[in-house]
Amino acid sequence: MKVAKNTVVSIAYTLKDSEGNVLDAADTSEPLAYLHGIGNLIPGMEKALDNRDSGETFEAVIPPEEGYGAFDDDLVWELDKDQFGELGEVEVGTQFVLETEDDQVLVTVVEIRDEVVIVDGNHELADETLFFEITVLEVRDATPEELEHGHAHGPGSAHDHDHG
Repeated sequence: MKVAKNTVVSIAYTLKDSEGNVLDAADTSEPLAYLHGIGNLIPGMEKALDNRDSGETFEAVIPPEEGYGAFDDDLVWELDKDQFGELGEVEVGTQFVLETEDDQVLVTVVEIRDEVVIVDGNHELADETLFFEITVLEVRDATPEELEHGHAHGPGSAHDHDHG
């Protein structure tokens, strides 16, 4: 069976950056299972997996535009330290949700100065070209419940009832 919209796909993968450092991986003993074709993965990865066969191993190079996007300076904010009273002690690496006029953004503290805290709402892999080695382990039709919920169920999924 080939990977197509509304199939549940189980993959093993290794993700590396341009220097060859491993950033993330899922091996055959704990694969990633997802519902294909509805945006559960970054666009470049879904595109690379489209129409692949079960058992196929391949490499995919995904540019930032099809991955986690380009770095956006508008997602970096300078906040007064006194705004952090209710959050308690913050340090570089602390993450929290920032309420903006339009949205809620998960931000990471990247720098602390005397009077201000610099936070960044970009994904940590923004601007990165991603190098994947992917093995398609299994492809099956999604169940009606999975289609209704918009994600895969079972082992390896984000909705694994056995490990939840």
